[in-house]
Amino acid sequence: MNAKWIYSCLLFVAVVFAGCEDKIVETYLGNSPVYMSYEDLRNAVKMESARDIENPGKIYFKDNYIFINEVMKGVHVVDVSDPASPNSIGFIAIPGNVDIAIKENVLYADSYIDLVAVDVSDLASVKEVGRVEDIFPYMLPEYDPEYRLGEVDDELGVVVDWDIKKVKREIERNYYPIYYYDSFSDRLETGGSFLTNSGVGGGSGTTFGVGGSMARFGLYKDFLYTVDNSTLYTFRITDLENPLELGSSNIGWNVETMFIYNDHLFFGTTTGMLIYSLEIEQSPKYINRYQHITSCDPVVVQDDLAYVTLHDGGGCGRSVNRLDVIEMNDDYSQLTPIASYSMANPHGLGIDDDVLFICDGDAGLKVFDASDPLQIGSHLLAEFEDINTYDVIPLNNYLFMVGDGGFYLYDYSDLQDIQLIATIPVSTTD
Repeated sequence: MNAKWIYSCLLFVAVVFAGCEDKIVETYLGNSPVYMSYEDLRNAVKMESARDIENPGKIYFKDNYIFINEVMKGVHVVDVSDPASPNSIGFIAIPGNVDIAIKENVLYADSYIDLVAVDVSDLASVKEVGRVEDIFPYMLPEYDPEYRLGEVDDELGVVVDWDIKKVKREIERNYYPIYYYDSFSDRLETGGSFLTNSGVGGGSGTTFGVGGSMARFGLYKDFLYTVDNSTLYTFRITDLENPLELGSSNIGWNVETMFIYNDHLFFGTTTGMLIYSLEIEQSPKYINRYQHITSCDPVVVQDDLAYVTLHDGGGCGRSVNRLDVIEMNDDYSQLTPIASYSMANPHGLGIDDDVLFICDGDAGLKVFDASDPLQIGSHLLAEFEDINTYDVIPLNNYLFMVGDGGFYLYDYSDLQDIQLIATIPVSTTD
């Protein structure tokens, strides 16, 4: 038996065993994706009858209507022309929706990977009038973290739900084990008339609506700006029904919120506040940055002051829960922190003249006199405990608030006696 023959036999055996182990099937109990086809997604926008609020997200106000996002499902439309008796008039089904903004009679919304434009001039018969396809990153809904994610095939459509069941997939194996790491997508975590000028519902209305501090959509002149975790998207909306994508730019990482004020964009990120100029509307330009310890931070601005809430939890970083007040000069070249106040777990906030509203998580809603920014902490006007709060919109002596418990409406015309005048609770039905 010569050496050449022995070598050939050993090579044959190695090839056989390598071929047997080239592919193996892994089986595990996991989150199996449930898909909606792209065709169905792009024919899904419609007005439905009013439904219970189950998982409220951001809020938006325009022309006596509050729009409450039902996370990943669509938008509740509530008539608040009589603040003490809010009336839910319908639900706009928009799969994959998290954010909205409204100019005149057109509502702009994300729908998974698309931007849609919806005519809301007749709320009895809303209709999609425009769409920019494949503009946003592919996103996944929330899943049960106790189970691994199954493979997602974006060619099959968008993932609208998960089934917990046995998942099989074929994995390659050479001469050593390959360890699989699933990729995860975070949820792209705002009597008489209030305002007067054609708009929502066909009546006279304002040009723009008003969003909360947790918004990622914003309007300025003939432009719509949207932001995700790292990218700013710019659309021209001179033709309201046909938004035109002008491009996108990377503005950093872990961007959470966007606030437009005084011809500038203010972004809240986990590491600080970014400021961009809108002098050239189609091409926002970086101006400055206020840096803070890693935490989540929505921002609101009034005059020369920026109010930033920092909170921990989830992916927000270290245990920091406070309100920061930053003084800014006219061109925003100088950003000076002038005060910090300890909070429980602050999220959204709003400012109306000298009145500051803070959603302090499980600690509830807190209202401060902010006329002296150096004494805010000692000037608590009111506190509403036993509610978990998320975001607010203060407007003309009425405060619209959303939280885990649903929608809340307060009258703060008398700051010494702020009253909760109406609620729409979340559904408790399983």
